[in-house]
Amino acid sequence: MGVLALGWACAVYASASLTAAGSDLAVIVNPESGVSELSRAEVINIFLGRQRRLPSGVAALTVDLAGASDEKRQFYSRLVGKEPAEINSYWARLVFSGRGAAPWQAESPEEVLDIVENYKGAIGYIERHRVVDGRVKIVHTLAQ
Repeated sequence: MGVLALGWACAVYASASLTAAGSDLAVIVNPESGVSELSRAEVINIFLGRQRRLPSGVAALTVDLAGASDEKRQFYSRLVGKEPAEINSYWARLVFSGRGAAPWQAESPEEVLDIVENYKGAIGYIERHRVVDGRVKIVHTLAQ
């Protein structure tokens, strides 16, 4: 019985890990931002500080997940093929040289949702399944 329970627990854990790693990521904006869709190039330019406004002309507030979460790792890996440490180094150089300000650091996906919902120019990313109502708008998807 104990072996069966252990096997079941391992299967559940492995399934949860695969689901988290295999989730589509949604780039989200405030519904009143004036943006209905973004290309991959636009998302890259906004998240790397090359473009400071959304295509609608609204000043962009880029919202990133703090730390080294799996969601953050997947986002930058899928978007530009970089690890969070490489992205942090990129931003450190830009900030030190005075050529940019790093994205706002949210402590959780729920905080990303709250910021994007309450600030017209905010843009962030979360797992697609977290977008369950009209508080935010999906403008780009990064599939597994």
